[in-house]
Amino acid sequence: MAYVNVPNDLSRIKTKMAFNLTKRQLICFGAAAAIGIPTYLLARSAIGGTGAMLLMIALMLPCFFLAMYERDGLPAEKVLKNILRATVLTPRVRPYQTQNFYLYLSNHGKEVQPIDRKKGKAARQRP
Repeated sequence: MAYVNVPNDLSRIKTKMAFNLTKRQLICFGAAAAIGIPTYLLARSAIGGTGAMLLMIALMLPCFFLAMYERDGLPAEKVLKNILRATVLTPRVRPYQTQNFYLYLSNHGKEVQPIDRKKGKAARQRP
């Protein structure tokens, strides 16, 4: 009898459109082809076949990265946005600041007087 493994978590299953690729992958691969093929054809006569091929690969790699990379269910641009926000846009050191409620009890910032003034004066006069 045939046995088919059915995953328990169906939230990670993505709908495939054509060639067993998702819509996102088809769009990114189409964009890579639209960028890479004309680049190769136009640059082949100027810089040679090998140089044109390397230029085409370098221009197509970001599209392939956007199509294939996924981390914790997030696509590549969201992961890069989170990394950029955590490393560049927000400050490195975030000091812990609290509201000082004792400041309000002590006459709004004036130094608190000793509670037992007599003992303090008597201890200083004894020697």
